[in-house]
Amino acid sequence: MKLIDAIKEAEEKKVAIGHFNISDTEMLKGIFSAAQKLKLPVIIGTSEGEREFIGVDQSVALVKSLREEHNYPVFLNADHTYSFEKAKEAIDAGYDMIVYDGAKLPFEENLETTKKVVEYAKSVNPDIVVEAELGYIGKSSKLLDAIPEGAQITDEHLTKPEELKNFVKNTGVALAAPAVGNLHGMLKNAKNPAINIERVKQLREAGGVPMVLHGGSGISDDDFVKAIEAGISVVHISTEVRVAYENGIKIGLQENPDEIAPYRYMKDAVHNVEKVVEKRLKLFNKL
Repeated sequence: MKLIDAIKEAEEKKVAIGHFNISDTEMLKGIFSAAQKLKLPVIIGTSEGEREFIGVDQSVALVKSLREEHNYPVFLNADHTYSFEKAKEAIDAGYDMIVYDGAKLPFEENLETTKKVVEYAKSVNPDIVVEAELGYIGKSSKLLDAIPEGAQITDEHLTKPEELKNFVKNTGVALAAPAVGNLHGMLKNAKNPAINIERVKQLREAGGVPMVLHGGSGISDDDFVKAIEAGISVVHISTEVRVAYENGIKIGLQENPDEIAPYRYMKDAVHNVEKVVEKRLKLFNKL
């Protein structure tokens, strides 16, 4: 199954594919186990920092090995890529998907670079899916003390339907990730802002392409359900996975203070990741 076909199938069913970021093989193991258990397609994401840590070619090899060994719809996304050069690197390495993130750039500059990424991706492999970000929602998947400076969360600053329509028409992107009240990261001492569901509907109609919700960690279950019904077909989760992973490591070390074999004390981290991913996948797929 091609990635774009999996996304379109999710859209038709009014469900969403889960996208989860990894920093190592333990995270990948937990995510894949959850998806496989539920028999659902899944997207693995690596940001520029995560790609630098794991390795670009190594990330491709890891996901490809799971796909081929299990004949399973698991896909790899170059998440939050901020330059054409980094996008090209991931495309050349064999990534299934590229998120070019020019959300902080002027509209025309974002449009032009996104178009360049789309054209290059299609010249290498027509099946590569390119997603664009339109609307800044912060950058870091972490626990936040406050809403990131410049994040567009108020109604007047959310992505506008006409902007998205123009952007999609002139870039040829297959997916769009707008600002609809979502944030990257999770607020420590408050709820994340609510999603503007009506704007999601308007954007899906105007853009004419499947929509992606970034900054899924911290969003209420009710907003997830409504946003997916309104037109979201892929949901990104990272901070929740990282928190679960860290807590699992702490538990593993506390309960096994004399253990020095990582494959033993990392079991709780893998299990915690699997639990979070399973919970989210069930919600996104009405299970």
